[in-house]
Amino acid sequence: MIRVAIIGAGIGAEHLKGYRALPNRFAVSTFCELDTDRARAAIGDDPSISISNDLEAVLADPEIDLIDVCLPPHLHFSVSLMALEAGKHVICEKPIVRSLEEADALEAAAEQTGKNVFPVFQYRYGPATAKLHALIDAGLTGKPYVASLETHWNRDADYYAIPWRGTWSGESGGALLGHAIHSHDLLTRFLGPVASVFARTDVRVNEIETEDCAALSFRMENGALATSCVTLGSGDDSSRLRFCFEGLSAESGSAPYTPAEDEWTFTARAPVTQSQVDAILANVPEVKSGFAGYLNAVADALEGKGGREVTLKDGRRSIELVTAIYRSAREGSDIRLPLQKGSALYAGWMPDVA
Repeated sequence: MIRVAIIGAGIGAEHLKGYRALPNRFAVSTFCELDTDRARAAIGDDPSISISNDLEAVLADPEIDLIDVCLPPHLHFSVSLMALEAGKHVICEKPIVRSLEEADALEAAAEQTGKNVFPVFQYRYGPATAKLHALIDAGLTGKPYVASLETHWNRDADYYAIPWRGTWSGESGGALLGHAIHSHDLLTRFLGPVASVFARTDVRVNEIETEDCAALSFRMENGALATSCVTLGSGDDSSRLRFCFEGLSAESGSAPYTPAEDEWTFTARAPVTQSQVDAILANVPEVKSGFAGYLNAVADALEGKGGREVTLKDGRRSIELVTAIYRSAREGSDIRLPLQKGSALYAGWMPDVA
């Protein structure tokens, strides 16, 4: 049994649902939150979870194995580092850090302490992505050609009424960091690393500091091409992903927050036949979705049966891509990856907004 303390009762309430779906693997014993009423609302009448507003005391608790960081982005690095130094494994919401420099420092701390850090990318887990993985493993997809991503969500002034949102100091970025980051993770999950990116960003929807619209062009290391269109000014919330391979195309539905749980279409391309595709899909076993699927993979990794978990290297790769995107948008140029230590924006992409 992995004993957990959740730090922060915002998205932490959703994490709690994931833990409760795995009662034989995790036991949440503590909710750490300055707003204790908010924490009580999150845990309900569960007497097994205590509430604390003392982070240092929670980190010092020898009964806790895993710290789940669900705080605003500007606190992710410092609290994750504190948890590692306290001898705890760490789960941390996205973005895991705010620079490549912090990512490398966190990786060094994880190696020194011998503890794991698991960035949160729960969109990877569900029946639809399990089916695409099965088709890839069966060798039916073949060479990847192109991909297109749409993250079209609606965020108005009410969403930004929370003071830290829409600011560089509090949210650390805009739609690219807090919204489209999941689609970009799925892009690299299925098409591999990005070799170069060209980006245009703008603030068109709300009166905020950070971008709320973007258009991106990627070349992957394997030669595939991809585009990503992002806005927070859509009439509704919808996300769509389409991957075109040599042997088939895979297209998601439009569910914005649970793409892996939505219905996808998988269409064969000759010489691969639809019957071959359907035969693989018919034998994909049931899997857990969303946070439950993500946490199930974390538990496997902590028990020495890793392979499906989100790793710290995955988290660093997402931060590297964000860094390259912001650099491209500001320089108006194509940025090649990987980014080396000491390169522009290595220490962070925060502009001077004073």
